[in-house]
Amino acid sequence: MGWYADSQFEERASSSIQSDERQDVVYLNERRRTALAEIDNASFSRFHVKVCLVAGIGFFTDAYDIFAIGIAATMLAFVYGSHRKDDLPAFTHWQLAGLKLATPAGNLIGQLLFGFLADTLGRKRMYGVELTIMIVATLGQAISGGGPGLDILGVLIFWRVVLGIGVGGDYPLSSIITSEFASTRLRGRMMTAVFAFQGWGQLAASLVALVVVTIFKDAIQHSTSQVDYAWRLLIGLGCIPAAIAVYFRLTVPETPRFTMDIDRHVGRAASDIKDALAAGRYTPYVNEHDIYESRVTAPRASKRDFSAHFSQWVNLKVLLGTAYSWFALDIAFYTLTLDNDWILGSVGFGVVPGNVYKSLHNVCIGNIIATAAGYIPGFAASFLAIDVWGRKPIQFMGFTILTILFMIMGFAYDHLSGTALIVLYCLANFFQNFGPNTTTFIIPGEVFPTRYRATSYGISAASGKLGAVIAQLLYAGVNATQDQQRLYVVWRVLSFVMLTGVFSTLLIPETNQRTLEDLSNEDQERYVMDTFRGIEGPAPWKGEC
Repeated sequence: MGWYADSQFEERASSSIQSDERQDVVYLNERRRTALAEIDNASFSRFHVKVCLVAGIGFFTDAYDIFAIGIAATMLAFVYGSHRKDDLPAFTHWQLAGLKLATPAGNLIGQLLFGFLADTLGRKRMYGVELTIMIVATLGQAISGGGPGLDILGVLIFWRVVLGIGVGGDYPLSSIITSEFASTRLRGRMMTAVFAFQGWGQLAASLVALVVVTIFKDAIQHSTSQVDYAWRLLIGLGCIPAAIAVYFRLTVPETPRFTMDIDRHVGRAASDIKDALAAGRYTPYVNEHDIYESRVTAPRASKRDFSAHFSQWVNLKVLLGTAYSWFALDIAFYTLTLDNDWILGSVGFGVVPGNVYKSLHNVCIGNIIATAAGYIPGFAASFLAIDVWGRKPIQFMGFTILTILFMIMGFAYDHLSGTALIVLYCLANFFQNFGPNTTTFIIPGEVFPTRYRATSYGISAASGKLGAVIAQLLYAGVNATQDQQRLYVVWRVLSFVMLTGVFSTLLIPETNQRTLEDLSNEDQERYVMDTFRGIEGPAPWKGEC
């Protein structure tokens, strides 16, 4: 009978252990939901302001560096261009395309790379790396030179690609960090505020260019070669906001959602949330006992899990919707940017034959007008409406109105005055920013599970930059023909592309006032599946669960 008693004792002990483990799982799931609810229901605080400013300064720098090249390219052409246009040195269309294409090409690489690394190594660990790359690349551009064996244009294109990688990396990192720290009620406005720094960065690039050109006025009128100092100063000043942002990004803590769902440490995440929301600063978590108790078994990133998640149409359609919407938007956005000089030139803000200073002055003023009239008001309208009206209606409206505007520009151009054309141009800029340019930035940061949020965001953003690359190549080919009629055809094509964006918007869920966990399409009641002993770290993309 002894062996029977021992057997009964072991069964009761095993049953007791299993019951305790089930209770632990229930407790950890509840603790996780409670911690997430603290973030989702938090009042707006100094910490939220800090997150917006730290992320926003990066986007300010991104925009400055991206859009400054439009003005700098005109300056560079006066110094290094061998082609003649309007009685002044100029680059060929393909040379300009190479210079402007380099950054979107780098963006594509950076968005995919940093998106994956943010899900693998952590948001905090990568935050600041992308700005360091941007600083190095900006300095590299400012001190670039050429020689018999290598033209300066080739050197600049190299540095623009490197810059693009850094800028591209900032997209998933800043978006995801803002999204994961934001409360549900204000998440749209916080993300819009971060992205709106792009408009201010573009305006700053135009204002700085105007100041630099004015400072060098006498020197430029005396010798065109003096423009070489002006463009280097314009580009080099982009290092200043980036250097400021790097320091502050080192003070941003890891997002609790990464700590909880990827690092699988519920206790540490709960402590980080209370610390961040209460004091607005990060204190390292040191409760070793809770580290031991709170490591959990939960869904982990792996190739098999990624395939399983996105093999479901309900998840795949969201990725297709965010990726294609951004692809369609950037085709129009970058084509309109390329049209900038030509459209502004039609109303007196273009190159003046034989006068370098006046040409540069006009280009700067024209860019200031375009930014102030279209970009910034569009961001302001999005900020006011995004958490009231919702993301999907704004994107749907934006694509619809852009379809109509490009149709008018493409089919009625011969009947439009220069003033009417610039009004349509500014309206297009306005409804890009009060429309898909803002929403394509926000929605991918909300609709995917934490373990794939940055990776999926990178895929969506890279799809957009693929559209930008295609737009630049096609536009350069059309522009090289010197046939104005073909440019009108481009606008007609853009109207069709915008119409496709209307339909891709239908694939995307409305995210307004919904938690990130609700949008992930995963069971949150039993997200934590088990507890286990030991404190090994996560192995994203390797372990199978």
